[in-house]
Amino acid sequence: MRRPSVLVVEDQKDNLRLIDVVLRSAGYDVRLASDADAALAELRRRRPSMLLMDLQLPGMDGLELTRLIKGDPATGDIPIVAYTAYAMPGDAEQALAAGCDDYLAKPAPIAALLEKIAKYADQTRAPSRKRA
Repeated sequence: MRRPSVLVVEDQKDNLRLIDVVLRSAGYDVRLASDADAALAELRRRRPSMLLMDLQLPGMDGLELTRLIKGDPATGDIPIVAYTAYAMPGDAEQALAAGCDDYLAKPAPIAALLEKIAKYADQTRAPSRKRA
């Protein structure tokens, strides 16, 4: 059985390394992207079970990248969890309006991060299934 895969889109190298270690230790197949272009290239290579998306990225931000991914029939059903340190009032609503399936503010306790990942990466999702 194939392990659930998570594409982590994060531009801060320390955060990327930490999330990578935490998710690999929990048994996930982890792919890493430091910007929108790298994320899109990775999506073309292999479809992940879900994305963990930083909203503050260089170039195209995470909200625009989410809109692009969700607007493509080939990737639109992949769950995306916004994961950002810029947790201001209204940010969660903005992320959800852009198409994110969920939202988590940084820094989050490791247990909360793993719980959120498990909610989306560990489930079987049919391509035509709508978000709950």
